[in-house]
Amino acid sequence: MIRVLLVDDQHLIRAGLRMLCDAQPDIEVVGEADNGRDAVALAARLIPDVVVMDLRMPGVDGITATSRILAGRPATRVLVLTTFGDDDHLYPALTAGACGFLLKDAPPGDLLDGVRRAAGGDSPFSQEVLQRLVQRAVHAPAGAPRPTEGLTAREQDVLNLVAEGLSNTEIADRLHIGVTTVKTHITSLMTKTDSPNRVRLALFAHGV
Repeated sequence: MIRVLLVDDQHLIRAGLRMLCDAQPDIEVVGEADNGRDAVALAARLIPDVVVMDLRMPGVDGITATSRILAGRPATRVLVLTTFGDDDHLYPALTAGACGFLLKDAPPGDLLDGVRRAAGGDSPFSQEVLQRLVQRAVHAPAGAPRPTEGLTAREQDVLNLVAEGLSNTEIADRLHIGVTTVKTHITSLMTKTDSPNRVRLALFAHGV
């Protein structure tokens, strides 16, 4: 069962999300918050697997709340769900440690898939956001050479596939290894490359 905390300042949005999640046999909504301050307190008390986080809220915003939640419990997965997909919201959210970024106009199935993928260690993104990230990585001037001599051959294989946008399951299938092994390699890669999340790891692989 995936334990989910919903954070949004609009009651109707939260109600809709709760109905959607409660209809799933593997997702349980353990709490709701309408501001970042309460979200931080609830995350510490309820220990959700995934926090579905809005960004623009009165008082403590979603980016600040994300940073505070992950500072207290790094294992928590924060999945942004917002109306604003511009770079001014995207990159600060990723820097704060969000594992994924979905837009509110996404189909309901995408949100449910995003929650499950976030809980499983993947980084779900709305397609248009992901395309922008990839385009920025591809067209950005090459950065300084990345110090990859500290990576094992298998870690390099995993890094290359993360850069292609493959999920943990897809990487496991491609390399004929277990999903748990993939997660272990990605955790090691994030540590070695000082990448706070999967997206930054992919950008690292592209030299950005």
